[in-house]
Amino acid sequence: MLDELARRGFSIVAEPGRRIVQEQLSKSGNALPWIDMSAFARRAIDMAARDLERVQGDAGWVFFDRGLIDAAAALCAADALPVETLLPPTSPYHKTVFIVPPWLEIFHSDPERRHGFDEAVREYEQLTQVYPAYGHQLVELPKVSIGRRADIVLANLALS
Repeated sequence: MLDELARRGFSIVAEPGRRIVQEQLSKSGNALPWIDMSAFARRAIDMAARDLERVQGDAGWVFFDRGLIDAAAALCAADALPVETLLPPTSPYHKTVFIVPPWLEIFHSDPERRHGFDEAVREYEQLTQVYPAYGHQLVELPKVSIGRRADIVLANLALS
């Protein structure tokens, strides 16, 4: 869906996790979620913070595929820490967060995302608790085409 938003002229930031996995696989690194989740999540926090810093001066909307809150939630799950210990009490992101539940019909693992459907469901459930705790309103996107989902995002933000 972010590719669709980019096609429509919006700035996007790709998911830190996939970028980290690609980098780590290319150099036989260990900061991979299936090897060292803590190291992976710490790298994701650093990358998400740099992503935010990099787009601070951008004009217009910037859409992120995951970010600091997702990475902090992953680290907290890996190290059994309360998420409040990692993030300030306010979020740097827009208050509306669009979330897509795992859908068994389209779920698949790939070389960069090796976890199974049950783990995806647990992560989704965790994020549905963490985001509201940071003042975000979750908007669950329905099972419709990518173009229609992008339309819903833009309509919710009054950008259509």
